[in-house]
Amino acid sequence: MDSDWMSQGKCKEMDPALFFPSDGVGVQVAQRICAECPVITMCLEYALSNRIDHGVWGGASERERRRLLSHRRLAKKKRTEFSFYEPAQGH
Repeated sequence: MDSDWMSQGKCKEMDPALFFPSDGVGVQVAQRICAECPVITMCLEYALSNRIDHGVWGGASERERRRLLSHRRLAKKKRTEFSFYEPAQGH
């Protein structure tokens, strides 16, 4: 995945520690910054694609990204299983 978008991130000139908080209040502070960022979607996809475990990326906490990945895996599994059971033609 291309990372040129990183130079456009609102966080680029901020203290990185803001995005690696130790509590829920810190997560909310980081998420408010991300909410106004022009590359929030690319940032989140980068974190999901690279399985980044720590910090707030694309406005999502570690827990939120784990949940998103879990939902994606389940959706992919359902699509795969469904493709094996396509209805017969002409019946």
